Amino acid sequence: MILDAPRSPLRSGTVADPVAGDGQVLVKVGACGVCRTDLHVVDGELTHPKLPLTPGHQIVGEVLEAGAGVDTVQVGDRIGIPWLGWTCGVCVYCTSGRENLCDRARFTGYDIDGGYAEYTVADARFCFPIDRSYSDVEAAPLLCAGLIGYRSLNAAGDGVRLGLYGFGDSAHLVAQVARYQGRRVFAFTRPGDTRGQEFARHLGAEWAGGTDEKPPDELDAAIIFAPVGALVPLALGAVAKGGTVVCAGIHMSDIPTFSYDLLWGERSVRSVANLTRRDGTEFLALAHRIPVRAEVETLPLDQANTALTRLRDGKVEGALVLTTAFTVV
Repeated sequence: MILDAPRSPLRSGTVADPVAGDGQVLVKVGACGVCRTDLHVVDGELTHPKLPLTPGHQIVGEVLEAGAGVDTVQVGDRIGIPWLGWTCGVCVYCTSGRENLCDRARFTGYDIDGGYAEYTVADARFCFPIDRSYSDVEAAPLLCAGLIGYRSLNAAGDGVRLGLYGFGDSAHLVAQVARYQGRRVFAFTRPGDTRGQEFARHLGAEWAGGTDEKPPDELDAAIIFAPVGALVPLALGAVAKGGTVVCAGIHMSDIPTFSYDLLWGERSVRSVANLTRRDGTEFLALAHRIPVRAEVETLPLDQANTALTRLRDGKVEGALVLTTAFTVV
């Protein structure tokens, strides 16, 4: 599936099969998760994609070919391909454990063709082995929704009372990790979304309500997954003194003006940008140990536009994953 221009539907197309270059692997895609970042790319909110572009960065598949110099994976391995697709390796960020901030970084499904396809190529150094306890479909959401959620959870600190604003693909995975760590989870959904609130309680949230509600207890930290800037002052109003509000999205609408008393008391607001390979290694090992299980709905690859529309309209519970099957007419 190909994006020719922002704010236009994806189109089906046939292109030449990709070839693995030096340091790369050729992968037969089994499944690719649909992420809100894909939506930001398609809707033109991330403004400099490679065009034409094949989106998708939660990719699971089988290695068909390894290019020269590849020694970390081999033909037949099943791997995951995440958002972070390449970094320079020499800048101050890369050499200080912060490769997620590399100014020259390239991202899968944005600078590099991604996984809304039958085949793709990737830098072998930025791929992860996928445990056989997960199917391709089950593993796909772990590669961004899970990884960004894990990085956000670490950024939130060790507080026990955790609020999750926007209970979608990332939050429903993070909730499982948080409960495993002994935290208390408070879930916030769109006002009136009783189905989403019940889904959150099913996954261990001790309280679930609308974003217009206050939780029954003050929070130690809150993670905002919904790309809605107006949630920042609401979350600040819900956290205790010394608490942290983490903005987990790659794009967010403008944050409205708010009074200083919401920030006072050593509350903090911070963002999470991208991921590191260390995040991937740590999270995938932890996910297997817990185990974290994604609530998944699948659609065939040629229904990618339908998947994006449902995500845009907030009509997804858990995660959506595209498979490389096509609709039979």
